This record gives sequence, C-alpha cells and structure tokens, in this order.
Amino acid sequence: MEAVRLIFRALGGAGTAIALVAGMTSFASAEPGGTAEAEAFTAAPIDWRPCPELADVECGTVNLPVDWSKPRGARFDLAVARRKATDPGKRIGVLLINPGGPGGSGVDFALGANNYFSQRVQERFDIIGFDPRGVARSQPIKCSLDVLRRQPATPTDRASFEALGRYNRELAADCRAQSGPMYDHADTIGVINDIDALRRALGERQINYYGVSYGTLIGQQYAERYGRNIRSMIIDSNMDHSIDTWGFNETEARTAEDSFNEFVKWCDRTTSCALHGQDVAKAWDALLAKADRGEVVDPQDPTVKITADTIIGAAFGAFYGPNWQELSEALVSIGAGRSVPKAFTAEAVHNPFPAVFCQDWNVRVRSYGEFSALTRRATRLAPHMRGSTLGQTAISGCIGLPEKVNNPQHRLRIKDAPKILMLNALHDPATGYEWAVEAHRQSRDTTVLLTYEGWGHGVYDRSDCTVNASDAYLIDREVPRNGTRCAAVEPQPSVARATSVPRVPVGPNPAVPGWLG
Repeated sequence: MEAVRLIFRALGGAGTAIALVAGMTSFASAEPGGTAEAEAFTAAPIDWRPCPELADVECGTVNLPVDWSKPRGARFDLAVARRKATDPGKRIGVLLINPGGPGGSGVDFALGANNYFSQRVQERFDIIGFDPRGVARSQPIKCSLDVLRRQPATPTDRASFEALGRYNRELAADCRAQSGPMYDHADTIGVINDIDALRRALGERQINYYGVSYGTLIGQQYAERYGRNIRSMIIDSNMDHSIDTWGFNETEARTAEDSFNEFVKWCDRTTSCALHGQDVAKAWDALLAKADRGEVVDPQDPTVKITADTIIGAAFGAFYGPNWQELSEALVSIGAGRSVPKAFTAEAVHNPFPAVFCQDWNVRVRSYGEFSALTRRATRLAPHMRGSTLGQTAISGCIGLPEKVNNPQHRLRIKDAPKILMLNALHDPATGYEWAVEAHRQSRDTTVLLTYEGWGHGVYDRSDCTVNASDAYLIDREVPRNGTRCAAVEPQPSVARATSVPRVPVGPNPAVPGWLG
C-alpha cells in the first residue's frame, strides 16, 4: 500500500476517483427503511455560524436519528455548510451537492464550490454541502490503523481467500467497535432520508441537487422516493445500481481498459507524451512484467518494491483527470529507476467506504473458485489493466461479510420527479458510459442523458458546452434534447483540470480512488 502512495504523489494525487449482461440476477426493490418515520420527523432549524475553515461560508448541524426506523434512538449531528446566493435578488433556492466516494465530504465541496460552479449558479442558489452519515464531520466511521495495515494481498488460493474473509470480518468488528451503531446504518437509504430532513430544516419545499459519481446513486434513490421534493437534479458520472456481481465486475473492467486505450492514443498523437514514438502498450506491459519480477524499486529505498498492482492503481487514478502528461513522465521515470516521489503521509483512520458500499451492493463472492473466475474474466476484458483496480478491490472488501444488505440492487424506478439531467463522459474510468446508458434506459421517462465525448471522471466543468447546458437546466429548467453530445476538449499537457471537487483518494483503500468526482 505504501508503494501505491509513492506513485500517487508522482501523479499529483490523481483521482478524485449498458446493456445488461446475459445471466444477470434480478433484484427485488427494497422499500427504503424508516421512510414513514423520516417523513414524520421534524428537524430543528439550523443554527448557522461561520465555518472554522472559511468564515465566508456558514456551517451548522442537523441532529438526526442514526436508525431511521427508530427515530427516538441514537442520534448524530449531520454536518452542513452553506454558501449563500451571491445575488439575493436572483435567488431561486438551495442547491444540495455531493462529491461521491462513498466517503467524500460535501462540506469540503461547499467550501470550494466558488471554484467549481459558474458565477450564474452561485448568484442564484444557496449552495449546500453536507457530510453524509459516517463521513468526515458527521460521526465518521473509524477503524484502527493497526487493523487496516494488516490487509492481506489479493487471494491466490482457497486458503488466502478464506483469510481475506476472516480479515474483512475482523475489520468490520473493529470499525463497529470504534464507530458504534453508525457502522450498520451508513447506507444510501439512510442518506436520502437525511437529505429530506435537511430540506425541511432549511425550510425549503423543494431542493435542487448536483451529485457526482457515487453522489449519483444518492440522487437516483432520492428521486425514487422523494421525487416530488425536487425542483431540478443533475446526476453526473452515473452508477448503475441494477447489476449483479458479474455485471459489476465486467463493466468496471471494460471501462478501465478503455481509459488505458485512450491514454495510448493520446501518447501516439501528442509529442509531449514522454512515451511518444514508442509502442506504449508494449512498454507498459514490459514495465508490469519487470515489476512482477521484483525489479522495480524505489531508488531512495531499494527495499521498497514497486509492484504491478501499484503501477496499475496509480495509472487508474491518473485517468480520472485525465493526468496523462504526468502519468507518462512517471512511468518513464519509474521504469528507468530514476526516482519515485516521496510518499504522502495521510493516515487512513476514517474508513467509511466498505461500510457504505457493502450495505449498498450485494456483490458477495462465496468461494475462491468464483473469485478466480471473476478475476480471469476481468483480465480477459482488460488485459493491460488486469481488470479494474476499483471494481475488484470493492468486491474483495465485501468477501466474508453477511449477505443480507440494507440497500440491495434494484432497477431504477422514478415516477414523481421532474426531468433529471444525467451527464457522463464517453471514456470514464470509474463510472463507465455503459452504466449511464443503462440507468437512463431504466428511467427514460424522467431522465435526459447528455454525453461528453471526452475523457475523465466528472463532466460539469469540462467545457463551455457542458457548463452552459447544465446551468440552463438548473436556472431555467431548460432540459436539453435527449441524446445531446458535447465535443471532447483535448487535455492540455501538464495543466491540471481546475476544480474544487476533492481530488484525494476516497475509495476502498488510501491508494485506490473510489467513485469520487
């Protein structure tokens, strides 16, 4: 894991991160737990104060039940931040925002939202960020570092598969002991009930919502249950919460390999690429083979081996930007043994990802034989990326945990909401275009899909086309024509994408970015 961090620093902390396959399992729709109790719950108005981090932004809390089916039970404080509309005379309402993860901080997103959303949006909306239950300032799920650091390697036989199951159960017990009842109630159903309680605490009849990456699952499920309380909603870089374990594994592998292939094409056409003029795929495979032999080390500390998984994970994170220039330079430098930049030192104490993901997705793998078959299939679909580092790590983190989950997959059914704008990049490494197409197909009467024909994770701020279409929808509710496409904008070498969405690894572990915008 430490070696992964080394390369992540080399890439500038990259990452912020369908047709259904044959044989998919049908999932029964789960009625959101505690919905009746949530709708009857009265939240006190928020006592706004200047945020400790930035006095220009207001912060507060909403006291909410940990378990919505037991509203008189344990409580927690939902942390909220507000950027008030800069032109009160033009104010339309509130815009709730979520950066994904699961585990991304909406409060942090709001603190930097002035660098993300256009001035037109900032004039008209109070921008409201919240840390979802179990995240950051909202009674965060915590785990012991000594347990986290004992995470075993990817299983290679039955014994190591069973050892991973025992470890996941040990970690869950530790996190539950450190975090209390929140650990078992951090799923997205709880989050959407929190959002509607927040709406009432804000005194708003309806909300506007922008969710990116895993925040799209929150948006989708809020629209299913509370669609009448939505004025407008943008879901950017979409999850498909209808697929089973095999479908999840395959779609994640395909989109990771697609992003690798797009990197190769960029190097072929771009003279500034450090690998320009070479057979990039061949050079990549040779570097991975060298790492497999234990021949790639940190020249500052030859005892630190840089594994193939380390290199793949770092490249996957770079595709979120995409930070192709930095990736090409890092690959050349590491392959030549010249340098591996210093590791960043963030400690992984807060660890909400498995508590959320493994309660939102029933992707349990029951045997090493099944795990091995999934791995072989992913590698066939993504031979250069050896599957998807995000998809496979997420699945592995649920091995050995109880099969019953709070929020199992189901087909998307939105009935009472206004038209919802879906955005997705054609070449997204984490939320593949297949997912957006399928989620749109399931909700075609209530969603419109806009395609950004370029690369990376997160669409809103990619181009004038994506910003203007999104703003017209949020402000005037002008719904773009279904099937609208925005042309790709060629990534500029060595120029990072300007955005305030947190670009830190919030994912299955500190080195693998999750579904974070």
